[in-house]
Amino acid sequence: MSQRSGGRGDFHTRPLPRTRPLIALPQRYAASTSALRYAAVVTARALADAVFRAGGEPFMMHPGPPAEAGERLTRCAGLLLPGGGDLAPWRYATGSDVHRSVYDVDDAQDEFDLALARCALARGLPTLAVCRGMQVVNVALGGTLRQDMGGPSSEHRHKVHPVRVASGSTVARALGTEKVDASCYHHQCVDLAGRGLEPTAWAADGTVEALELVGRGGWFAAIQWHPEDTAAADEAQQGLFGALVREAGGRGAP
Repeated sequence: MSQRSGGRGDFHTRPLPRTRPLIALPQRYAASTSALRYAAVVTARALADAVFRAGGEPFMMHPGPPAEAGERLTRCAGLLLPGGGDLAPWRYATGSDVHRSVYDVDDAQDEFDLALARCALARGLPTLAVCRGMQVVNVALGGTLRQDMGGPSSEHRHKVHPVRVASGSTVARALGTEKVDASCYHHQCVDLAGRGLEPTAWAADGTVEALELVGRGGWFAAIQWHPEDTAAADEAQQGLFGALVREAGGRGAP
């Protein structure tokens, strides 16, 4: 995996903020889990660990009424939009057929995530969007998605592949490099970028791997891959969480 140009260093022992900024991490609905008898709300431990390792306090935000998203977000200094199932295609492609590969659509989850994204962007709240999270932001800003990338030979599931990052971009500065090996798990991708969003990273096949906002306040980065998969051992990937937490900590108490 990629490292920063200056070498890995002991990034697990770097000084942490005096007070951990609260980072909203919306949970995911799950029909079942191995440890529970009923439906559950879950959070990927690797994501929570990466935020905590960076000096943040992951706040497991239970999905709720979209109308309450803004008020609930006021107590947080940053937002991490995680991966998960597919967005309902009608939200970005009115009148189109639903591809047979679309899975785990949950309207309540969609509504809550979209509300959080819109509130965070409107306030300039430091935001990192991962995989589905990037797609949520894109749709929230009027963009579209490809419902399927073309089946097993074209999708990015269970793959680690090189990603080229635009020089000087927010993502490149957070990573500390312009090329990383990205751990991916997705069969959908960005088609048309939403309002104000600019692609800043690409896979070899041309898939957009990162989006950033142009001309708007607040730190923001959206990436299609899963940095949490390797962040514990890869300083570049951990750097994305570090940048989010630093920006959140710089805002002071919400």
